[in-house]
Amino acid sequence: MNLPPGFRFFPTDEELVVHFLQRKASLLPCHPDVIPDLDLYPYDPWDLPGKALGEGRQWYFYSRKTQQRVTSNGYWGSMEIDEPIFTSSTHKKVGIKKYFTFYLGNSKTNWIMQEYSLPDSSSSSTRFSKRSGRGSTSSSHKTDYSKWVICRVYEQNCSEEEDDDGTELSCLDEVFLSLDDLDEVSLP
Repeated sequence: MNLPPGFRFFPTDEELVVHFLQRKASLLPCHPDVIPDLDLYPYDPWDLPGKALGEGRQWYFYSRKTQQRVTSNGYWGSMEIDEPIFTSSTHKKVGIKKYFTFYLGNSKTNWIMQEYSLPDSSSSSTRFSKRSGRGSTSSSHKTDYSKWVICRVYEQNCSEEEDDDGTELSCLDEVFLSLDDLDEVSLP
């Protein structure tokens, strides 16, 4: 999927959850509709270009939440880091970010996945069923659409795992420095 010239996709955690994941889980259209649906687990991380939304050295896509994170050549192992995501205005918890690293056999690689999920996935489905007024059919939507996640996959090439402030953008400094039009990039 190609973005128009000049378009940069560098969403914050809050934007990924509120503007994309909540809308997807509620069956509402996303504007712009740039993040594709992808079943991650048949693909190794280096297979993602051309299948997921790529921006710089990161790939974004919707996937179904699953416990089985095995690909043809390896698996995604949990780093056991779960971070809550809060809105900047009301400080309400809107999501959870989990970290995974990709393993080839028993060897850890530099591939990192951040998986964004809703804190209580049944609440978005409940809101959907109340708006739709469909009663008994809402349980099928609850089962079907409450398990969406957004994944951000990138290859970590930095010697340090985190910046001094511990933000998730630890390896993006190189990407920002490599941009030709740095003045046009909006930083948080």
